[in-house]
Amino acid sequence: MQWTMDFQPLVPIWLATALAVAVAIVAFAGLAARARGAFLRALTGAVLALAVFNPVLLREEREKLPDIAVLVTDRSQSQTIGDRAALTDAAEAELRKQLGTTANLEVRQVEVRSGITSADEGTLAFAALRQALSDIPPERYAGSIMITDGQVHDIPASMEQLGYNGPLHGLITGREGEIDRTIKLTQAPKFGIVGQSQALRFVVEDQGAAQGQPVQITITVDGVVAGTVTAQSGVETEMELDITHGGDNIIELSAAELTGELTTRNNRAIIVTKGIRDRLRVLLISGKPHPGERTWRNLLKADTSVDLVHFTILRPPEKQDGTPINELSLIAFPTRELFVEKLDEFDLIIFDRYERRGVLPITYLANIADYVEKGGAVLVAAGPDYAQATSIYRTPLSAILPAMPTGEVTVGPFKARVTEKGERHPVVRGLPGASKTEPTWGRWFRIIDSEVRNGDIVMAGPEDRPLMVLSRVGEGRVAELMSDHAWLWARGFEGGGPQAEMLRRMAHWLMKEPQLEEEALSGTQTGTQLTIERNTMGEEVDDVTVTLPSGETRTIKLEQAQPGIWRGKLEASEAGLHRLSDGKLEAVAAIGTVDPREATDLFATTEKLQPLAAGTQASARFISGDGTPASMTLPRIAKVNPGRSMAGSGWLGLKANNAYRVLSIGAFPMFATLLALAALLALVSLTWYREGR
Repeated sequence: MQWTMDFQPLVPIWLATALAVAVAIVAFAGLAARARGAFLRALTGAVLALAVFNPVLLREEREKLPDIAVLVTDRSQSQTIGDRAALTDAAEAELRKQLGTTANLEVRQVEVRSGITSADEGTLAFAALRQALSDIPPERYAGSIMITDGQVHDIPASMEQLGYNGPLHGLITGREGEIDRTIKLTQAPKFGIVGQSQALRFVVEDQGAAQGQPVQITITVDGVVAGTVTAQSGVETEMELDITHGGDNIIELSAAELTGELTTRNNRAIIVTKGIRDRLRVLLISGKPHPGERTWRNLLKADTSVDLVHFTILRPPEKQDGTPINELSLIAFPTRELFVEKLDEFDLIIFDRYERRGVLPITYLANIADYVEKGGAVLVAAGPDYAQATSIYRTPLSAILPAMPTGEVTVGPFKARVTEKGERHPVVRGLPGASKTEPTWGRWFRIIDSEVRNGDIVMAGPEDRPLMVLSRVGEGRVAELMSDHAWLWARGFEGGGPQAEMLRRMAHWLMKEPQLEEEALSGTQTGTQLTIERNTMGEEVDDVTVTLPSGETRTIKLEQAQPGIWRGKLEASEAGLHRLSDGKLEAVAAIGTVDPREATDLFATTEKLQPLAAGTQASARFISGDGTPASMTLPRIAKVNPGRSMAGSGWLGLKANNAYRVLSIGAFPMFATLLALAALLALVSLTWYREGR
């Protein structure tokens, strides 16, 4: 219960004030002149003025509200070093016990995590604190206690920036005098041209130890050791980074361990460089002009990244008419330069309805077969010529071609169909318009009959005749399309079909793009999860073992997402390089930022929080002991009135706000009772009596 007084004037405040001033002037004049009854007149006037102001006695029924304290627990990556996690758990449990027994106190708790998401922001302890404060009235805020190693990356200039006034205490885990080795990237390429090298710069820092020592750096590319270099600690080192393939090239630099260092987690740096092909050099060899030739040319010329060389045979030997060479308008094609000297410079060779006519010597075709064995790529778009005696199959190319012609050509309308194997193969899997019952794309009218010796039949024609065959030969790849009517899709016949997408996938598979590998294992980060994906032509897959950066392992069971694709998820708990293996394939995946702020400095320190704590009359201090839970002793918690120091030897203070909530209010006017009226009349009568004597 609380009693207070308020004034509720019976007339406008300006009139009541004027009356009070007039009474005061008259009373002062009377007292100054020592007039008879001046004191009684002054007292009567004062009571009358007071009655006009109408004083009201208020009685409030209040409920005392508990103060609110916030406990912030740092669970970032740096807090998992050594005994810090166990020390944090022990300190949190003890503080919750103390805070729970503190009178008139409510506790809110938040945790801070870092290093998992891709944003390079570090430990955002004050962002978590700001979120906890969002529904706390400022008048009830008692203060905050942070259990952290001191490595906080969003410290404000003052608590006033958060809109709250109260102590901020820091309890620092770890121990003083630590040493550590860190490798930091100063220049890391995000993109690179496949087959070229990019400059990479880094520096190894020995914090708490002497600089200038030789350090051995181990380099791994996609999880495979690629070599070592020697660097000097404290000195920037530059090296050349080779971009070996398209897509993500994951490079890890690992520095040798420093004796007695805090942890080896930040001895590694991860660089993810996306490999981009500069110019795809394609050699298109057309055997004769036909409707599909223009389609091939338009498709390849439409891609600005393709450098196309088109070789069309317009005058085969049997069409010689005796015209002198100097009168021909055609330019002699540099066949020797293309098929002998610069053959290895092409990424893809396409034979479009080419037949053996003596234009290209047999040795040139043998060179192409050897080119494929060594890693090259050949695509054959077959026409009726492939079934004849002049077929390119009856050349040294037969050693690499998977489809052997039977000599027959089937003519008649049919719809290309994705086979059972094709449903699992990334080249044709999910092509727009594909359907198990009836594809929605237009019909073709010719297919070259063949027998497949090796490779995968991913598309078929009438009566399951092979239509698209994909094969691996040595280190290279070969694709055969056993029809020359793909151009009907490009022309929109009967609605057309996904010709451009199909041929693009074929070309990229031939050039070994990682996204189109039929047997592949990969891992990508999705939010805070690691998504593991396995491409396979098989009916089932093995479990995947994930090795975390700390060395711990997890076994993930994959489930089929669609034919040929199996997926599994792992909740990411550590940032860094995760190694994947299913016993057949291996892969690596980078989780978190490639150069996280969280790993740049792992020393436990009071220096970052101390200025802010001192500004709130609080403190930042190491948890006493040798840094282990068994030796830990925490300061006691005390409630302190505002304006006093909030920290001392062996104790931490929280502000006692004495906040309350009013449940009810009772009003009692002092001059609205008969007793007050009687008193006023008595004074008037006494004044009149005194004046009448």
